[in-house]
Amino acid sequence: MQFGNQENRGGDGTDGTDGRRVAKRGARVFNPLAMSALPKRFFTPDEYLELEGKAEYKSQYVGGEIFAMAGSEPWHVQIMDNLTKALGRRLDDRPCATFSSDMRVQAAEGELSTYPDVSALCGEPRFDDRVRPGSLLNPQVIFEILSPSTEAFDRGEKFVRYRKLPSLSDYVLVASEVMRVEHFVRQGNGAWVLTEYNQPADAVPLGPLDCALPLAEIYRRVTFPGDRPAA
Repeated sequence: MQFGNQENRGGDGTDGTDGRRVAKRGARVFNPLAMSALPKRFFTPDEYLELEGKAEYKSQYVGGEIFAMAGSEPWHVQIMDNLTKALGRRLDDRPCATFSSDMRVQAAEGELSTYPDVSALCGEPRFDDRVRPGSLLNPQVIFEILSPSTEAFDRGEKFVRYRKLPSLSDYVLVASEVMRVEHFVRQGNGAWVLTEYNQPADAVPLGPLDCALPLAEIYRRVTFPGDRPAA
């Protein structure tokens, strides 16, 4: 992997009645180490979509396994809301679309179906409509907000599968514990270049959307661990 030029760098669970693994804690928990001792049941992408179409809660599909997605912490929700609003202000009058975490994205020929915190594109969105609501197939930009329980997955296996989306050019990881945004951009040769931003005046340029997002907007009204009230 190649890197850019600004400080650049490279729950427990129980099976549900339908075989889903239910994550217990944290923001969108995915902990394969904690779950590895549980009996595994594997599903096809079509079986997952059929279950998801009937389910009362969201789950993600990763390589044959289905994992329930837990609720998010308040600061996670605040960052997600900030991103959605900031993009909306810049894209509303253009032929572009911004999607919240209610939009499912399908990648890697169906081997990953998940709900990114925010996704966006300019142009015509394409959907797999076999099950309603449909899955977005051509996001150009994906944002994931990091939390301790999901960070390894967002950086690792999820990104590996996201990279198989031909449409995806920008992958943005937003820290929730500190002010830090890591922006991966696909190059013409297929390599991904990472640039890190950590100052309020920094702005993350999003080429396919022809706009930039200042960190001051991304982190508006967000408090970090040392400043948060005791639980």
